Amino acid sequence: MRLVVGITGASGVIYGIRLLQSLSRVKDVETHLVISEAAEENILYETDWTIDKIKSLANYTYDVADIGAAPSSGSFKRDGMIVIPCSIKTMAALSISYNENLIVRAGDVTLKERKPLVLVVRETPFHSGHLESMLKLSRMGAIIMPPIPAFYHKPKKIDDLINHSVGRVLEVFNIEHNLYERWTGLPH
Repeated sequence: MRLVVGITGASGVIYGIRLLQSLSRVKDVETHLVISEAAEENILYETDWTIDKIKSLANYTYDVADIGAAPSSGSFKRDGMIVIPCSIKTMAALSISYNENLIVRAGDVTLKERKPLVLVVRETPFHSGHLESMLKLSRMGAIIMPPIPAFYHKPKKIDDLINHSVGRVLEVFNIEHNLYERWTGLPH
């Protein structure tokens, strides 16, 4: 499986890092990573990770400004793309096919090729413009997945909440994981 991963400048870059950590342990998944400039700033502000360490989790990396990179073309085979976290700016650009950078261009191509595009939109509250963009993207085939935690697995720490959201993203692509305990029903 070949996945394009975009990390944008919304708060919550740890979601993208955890996704890459998880995917790097899956034998048959090849990752193609693009990190926006704002995401790089957030990584340095919100985490103890270096940009190079994050890039080392991916099989291939590209500069966000390289609009001619392989993932910008429909002839680049991909099984899908995940933007995690997805900023409102990136979501809005995708909703109108404003291909200002490689993340948006790769996402636009993912949609036109009818492959899954998962957007882990990180914003709250949403106003009607945000919601209209989400609806438009959903109608275009995108999967909108804000990182909304569940509590049935009885999380004890922030990592448990992060793992749940990342696990749900992996499930879109039928990637097995052990990031959280699945719901099995109420005990009787």
